[in-house]
Amino acid sequence: MTEPSKSDPRAAWSRRGFLLTAASLAAGPQFVLQDRAAAAAELPGFPEGVEVYRSAYRNWVGEITADGLWACAPADADEVVAVVNWARRQGWTVRARGASHGWSPLTVPAGAEPGAPVLLVDTTRHLTGLTIEADEPAAVRAGAGATLEALLTFLEGQGLGVTAAPAVGVLTVGGALAVDAHGTSVPARGERPLPGHTYGSLSNLVLSLTAVVWDADSDAYVLRTYGRDDADGAALLTHLGRALVTEVVLRVGANTSLRCVSRTDLSAAELFAEPGGRRTFASFLDEAGRVEAIWFPFTEFPWLKVWSVAPRRPLTSRRVTSPYNYPFSDSLPTPVADLVGRMVTEGAWYLAPVLGEAQFGAAALGLTATRSADIWGPSKNTLLYLRPTTLRIATDGYAVLTSREQVQRVIAEFTAFYRERIGAYAARGSFPVNGMVEIRVSGLDDPSAAGVEGARAPLLSALRPRGDRPDWDTAVWLNVLTLPGTPDAEAFYRELERFVLDTYDGGHALARVEWSKGWAYTDAAAWSDGDVLGGAVPASFDDSGGDGESRSAWDEAGEILDRLDPHGVFRNPLLDRLFP
Repeated sequence: MTEPSKSDPRAAWSRRGFLLTAASLAAGPQFVLQDRAAAAAELPGFPEGVEVYRSAYRNWVGEITADGLWACAPADADEVVAVVNWARRQGWTVRARGASHGWSPLTVPAGAEPGAPVLLVDTTRHLTGLTIEADEPAAVRAGAGATLEALLTFLEGQGLGVTAAPAVGVLTVGGALAVDAHGTSVPARGERPLPGHTYGSLSNLVLSLTAVVWDADSDAYVLRTYGRDDADGAALLTHLGRALVTEVVLRVGANTSLRCVSRTDLSAAELFAEPGGRRTFASFLDEAGRVEAIWFPFTEFPWLKVWSVAPRRPLTSRRVTSPYNYPFSDSLPTPVADLVGRMVTEGAWYLAPVLGEAQFGAAALGLTATRSADIWGPSKNTLLYLRPTTLRIATDGYAVLTSREQVQRVIAEFTAFYRERIGAYAARGSFPVNGMVEIRVSGLDDPSAAGVEGARAPLLSALRPRGDRPDWDTAVWLNVLTLPGTPDAEAFYRELERFVLDTYDGGHALARVEWSKGWAYTDAAAWSDGDVLGGAVPASFDDSGGDGESRSAWDEAGEILDRLDPHGVFRNPLLDRLFP
């Protein structure tokens, strides 16, 4: 293989460079401490004692980067308030930064210039406290910068846990709540939820939260705590970065032990078939309630994971005492890495079918070699399964709200369209997708799970129930992944998005975007289609009935967030387009 010259932009995407970039991203945010006098010259009046430095920002996949931004690491919530008030006086904006694990430009926009008046507030250095707040019912107080792995480990030590969680433990509590992060879980047939557990997003566990908000009487931003029954707090439960939350109290319940069985012997034709089959996705959902399918491109046999509640270890299961039990997905096997290297450096995108087979082969072989096809242990050890060292890859994301009885129909419709379109592209020599399709299913954010009288649903959660469709109790999460820079990817994603929005438009289902992922596609870029940004997205949160008197959840949230931040300290370009 001929190496590209240093002047060739492909040089940044050599196989070695690609892997080194992934490794550096996994190490977390990069920063360089600055001399205090130099900082004072550029940041006049910056609060004394707050650690401040220049920083680079990189999102999860490395497509959004910014160098030379000012960042700070407040020691406590009072210092957060101080820097927010400084930013307001200086005309700066403030962006909370946790793990930077996201795709969408909700934190920093693409193309942010060095020295831009954007202050990153790093929550991961000091705002990480974890304490038990109450025993009966159980509740935990968590700093916004605590990671989900730290939270779940702490809870496990107290005999507590959650029903479902995202697979990546490095996510911060604050970041997860900002975008209604979720796992995959609905009740199995006959299963009753345990007190303190929810099948919805993590936002639905919040009992109270403390945020930095504007106080007109003080003529300043202050800390204010909102209970779950507070109307304004409903907008902060999933705030998209339009606010800054410093800590939360979460309702939790007794921990459970979970068995996770992986299978690679069921065909996509059978698993994603029209409703009525014997071994469909929905049949496993009925049996266990916790299912995920990972379908590699141009292959026929998905990797199916099925979690089930198992108080005692089944005889065939391997006991696991720590998370991340799929090492073959945490680090690229050599054949996969070599194929990725050829694709990104040589433009050999036609190798997508070969890469798909290699990824499937690595998973099938890895499950056997690591004895991880049937594992059992405390919930954390099977729920967390992806390290930051995994392949960084772009993805779109949608939640399709529907009834439990319609789940298989939604999956069959979507996968049939995906299969037809990827085949049509391949027939003309285009391979826009070289990553997997991921399908998960969760419940909605039923506020009664919080156990608080008058609890409100998160206004902006993709899992917010529709008041006009009480039969919709389930969401199907759909993601299609591909390497950054893949030709025709955006055009393919646009076709896929139009299908999802047109097919699930309120009849038997309704599509909402997954905030942290890619959406609003044009043929050239994500987060760019004005009709989606200004039309489809707000409309998906409107169940007011069009009577002219009721407000939609979208409008209500926008009004609250504007009132709590009238100076726009927590705004950014994408949020300005969503909430003009």
